Amino acid sequence: MHYSAHAVCSRQLTVVPEIPGWDSWLTALERRHLADLRMSEVARALRALSSTYVERRGQARGRALDGAGKRAAFALFYAPIHFMLVHAIVAQLGPAEHVTEVIDLGCGTGVAGAAWALSSARPARIAGIDVHPWTLAEARWTYRVLGLRGVARRGDLARVRLPAQGDAIIAAYTLNELAEPVRSRLLHDLVRAAERDVRVLIVEPISTAAVPWWPEWREAFQRIGGRADEWRFRIPLPDLVKRLDQAAALHHDELTGRSLYCASKSGRGPVRTDTIALG
Repeated sequence: MHYSAHAVCSRQLTVVPEIPGWDSWLTALERRHLADLRMSEVARALRALSSTYVERRGQARGRALDGAGKRAAFALFYAPIHFMLVHAIVAQLGPAEHVTEVIDLGCGTGVAGAAWALSSARPARIAGIDVHPWTLAEARWTYRVLGLRGVARRGDLARVRLPAQGDAIIAAYTLNELAEPVRSRLLHDLVRAAERDVRVLIVEPISTAAVPWWPEWREAFQRIGGRADEWRFRIPLPDLVKRLDQAAALHHDELTGRSLYCASKSGRGPVRTDTIALG
């Protein structure tokens, strides 16, 4: 199926992730977060964390991650799901051979940037930015276990300055947690980055209620030749994720999301991470 630059598309696909280091990362993730917790404790924390995502989304990486149970639930459930979803989206958007460095805004545990980095023929470098000390530590661990070259720095997206040139910026499940003035400024900056030939990928929940600002962003990306998509993937869940999904009664029969994407026109040189000012 061909998509024009201005299409809004919905696809339902059956895919099995082929991700270098995927199985060993999952094993290490389970060992890391279940060393001192029982599955029943993590499942209970996951139910509470899921409620926070739906009802109080702005807290999802703040107070909602206080406590070992919720942190384990986030790392063991949402991180693999977001990893698989971003990896599948990138695979559908086209070749990523020329991506040499990915800037991950609001990187969380590092999985979105890692998923894109591992989609390149030669794994790209990653520069992750987040405000939460725990997620930054997890992102560094993620990069290390997956054998990726990456740094994760503390930075406030209200003050971050995007690079003047480069090849890839991702913001996954981040923009919906920001205050409107911050999000508006980032829209302006990301559109300018895309116009300078930086690849820009935005990933958010498919729920309209979660992203009421989406139409404005979609229109802005489409004006500069970007594309907007809605995705529905049937991806076999890893065993641990499946058990948590069942225990918390979340019923992830398919992974869904929406994305905005502007592709590079020239594939020119890499993002220089030293051009990122964290404020």
